[in-house]
Amino acid sequence: MPTAVILPKLGNTVESSIIARWLKRPGETVAEGEALVEIETDKSSLEVASPATGVLLDTFYAPGDDVPVLTTIAAIGQPGEDASALRADHRPPTTDRRDSASGPPSPRPREEPEGGEGRREGLAGDQGRRANDQEEDLQRQSTLGPSSFVIGQSVSAPVSPRARRLAEQKGLDLAGLAGSGPGGRVIERDVHAALAARPRLTPLARALVEKGGFAPPAEATGRVTTRDLVPPAPAASAPSAPAPSPAVTAEYEDVPLSNVRRLIAERMLASLQTTAQLTLNASADARQMQALRQRLKASPEALGLREVTVNDLVLFAVSRTLTRFPDLNALFLDRGLRRYTPVHLGFAVDTPRGLLVPVIRRADSLSLRALSQTARRLAQAAQDGKAAPDDLSGGTFTVTNLGSLGIESFTPVLNPPQVAILGVGSIQLKPVDVDGEAQFIPHLGLSLTINHQVVDGAPGARFLHAVTQAIASLDLLLAT
Repeated sequence: MPTAVILPKLGNTVESSIIARWLKRPGETVAEGEALVEIETDKSSLEVASPATGVLLDTFYAPGDDVPVLTTIAAIGQPGEDASALRADHRPPTTDRRDSASGPPSPRPREEPEGGEGRREGLAGDQGRRANDQEEDLQRQSTLGPSSFVIGQSVSAPVSPRARRLAEQKGLDLAGLAGSGPGGRVIERDVHAALAARPRLTPLARALVEKGGFAPPAEATGRVTTRDLVPPAPAASAPSAPAPSPAVTAEYEDVPLSNVRRLIAERMLASLQTTAQLTLNASADARQMQALRQRLKASPEALGLREVTVNDLVLFAVSRTLTRFPDLNALFLDRGLRRYTPVHLGFAVDTPRGLLVPVIRRADSLSLRALSQTARRLAQAAQDGKAAPDDLSGGTFTVTNLGSLGIESFTPVLNPPQVAILGVGSIQLKPVDVDGEAQFIPHLGLSLTINHQVVDGAPGARFLHAVTQAIASLDLLLAT
């Protein structure tokens, strides 16, 4: 009996995941524990392993489908086993199927051939599909003679109606395509295989190829853009004819948003539309921080403090300060303000897939070394696309740092339902009056955005001032 592949529930807050790409195609052998499919939550990308050893009989969702957790998404079994019962049990996707240039072909729809309704009701699984294919052949041969398909005046081997429809939808020329069906007949799986083998073209590059003239490169690895296309060969001309004009280079390229990028876009827009955001700016004397950072870098390796960063020191100062300002270590929910005693500190991480925010649980109770090690581990997992969903949720306050990129100050966007977020800029020299004399002292730029619906400007300003004092006196803070 085939084994169901269940979409796992990856964390308490994850209700669905998006099928990013199938790592195996139907008919391929897979071992128990081997990566089978890559999925995306709204925060991370993970791989789902096969629950059994056998053959991937069928996949029930296509790349791009948003699938509820605990749903049957595929079937593993022995060659020839019928997986229709598992397909009948799976729930429909919550979004339309979309073509994916980077993933395997979409699961085959169970299309019905023309005619023969009464006879089809008694057919199921592979046996039913084979009978339908035979019936289609008989119908076409009785009306058209030997079944063949014509594209651009070129004739290929006999083609089943389903294969023909799929080829027309995808713009695939079937001329010369070898069929694996009876008598060399081209069937649907042959079209899927040909589509999977095509170079992965960007939308603009594909449009230029389909219009004619341009051609994809003979060997392509990765995504093919307009710069990779082979221009048409110039026509032979008389010696007196002018030289052909160079091919026109496309002025732009449309790049579709990834699933994670789309979710980030939606959440950033919703944040600004549903909250009253106010940003306060200040700066903190950074001399103590810089001196401490140098001492830590030169400390004995056994202490495990050499890897502590400026951002770690800021996170440490914020975690200790927040415990005195419960209205900022809080979530704004429908029923009011939920204040937290522990500080679950989120920090923004720039990853290849977009902005992610891992969360350091109970950051206020961690030592500087433990906080630094936890932040480093979570950041690495986020950048590698291996962060667990629970590591990316549950924060009560967020810190986002652009100082390493030379940004002096900026307006951080709230991460609802949190009510505050601290932006960290670069360290800059600032003129300060010291006993009537101007001295240039390094200061760290800080920008606090609050939700003015529940946090007023004065409490926000008091918290920001307390953070600047904590940073300016880090040596004392570490002693407490």
